[in-house]
Amino acid sequence: MMNKSGAYNDNPFLAEYYDYVPVYENRKDIDFYKKYARDSEGEILEMGCGTGRILIPIARAGRNITGLDLSDYMLERCKEKVKKESGEVQRRIKLVKRDMSDFDLSKKFNLIIIPFRAFQHLLSIEDQLKCLECVDKHLNDNGKLIIDFFQVNMSFLTNPDYKVEKEDVSEIKLPDGRKLRRTTRIAKQHRAEQCNETEIIYYIIHPQGKKERLVQAFPFRYFFRYEVIHLLARRGFRVVDLFGDFDASELNDHSPEMIFVAKKRGPNSLKRL
Repeated sequence: MMNKSGAYNDNPFLAEYYDYVPVYENRKDIDFYKKYARDSEGEILEMGCGTGRILIPIARAGRNITGLDLSDYMLERCKEKVKKESGEVQRRIKLVKRDMSDFDLSKKFNLIIIPFRAFQHLLSIEDQLKCLECVDKHLNDNGKLIIDFFQVNMSFLTNPDYKVEKEDVSEIKLPDGRKLRRTTRIAKQHRAEQCNETEIIYYIIHPQGKKERLVQAFPFRYFFRYEVIHLLARRGFRVVDLFGDFDASELNDHSPEMIFVAKKRGPNSLKRL
């Protein structure tokens, strides 16, 4: 069995298999972001657009959107998908390769979204603040920023079996006949740094019988509610809504998500969250 490893920007297999993974395909965030896109006026920026899972539905809904990503492989896959859309949808989409913590597009947007925990790939406070500085530079004064995170499950952090692979995708058959199964595990915990060394492992069986074990290994930061609120405040943002899931339900102890809707800080900026 072959063994390969690599992070988000390094290997093409992430973009190749991304759209087939039910965990991503069935995620309930698309309608949530589409609603905010429809309600906003002007153009939209998605940071960490990947293969266009959210970006393309927003364009189909009639909004102009720029997708920013650092991975050539993800952007190439996104371009392939965009080419299959109608000419009208294609004209609404612009793709750029940029680092989300260091970019200048020389324009402003009315809505900036950072979906599916992309912000959690920024490990240092310096990079987090640089990212928010870029957002501030590109967001109109009346615009909104939306960032989502997973809410930390403390029992998961204290589970002694965290190194054991856990299947999150049972075997599925791909259009070309290959079979895919996926597991995840935490290779190492750094609780003092609020960071886990995470592995997502793809097991591939080819029609001819060849087997591959492909590993996406990456460090992943986790955040807590008031940490995010303070981080946003340091770059001049105030949280105007906070949800615990994509049905816009209130954040509670059992919520799987933390979804922050923020605006630039104004005179009436105090709100209990």
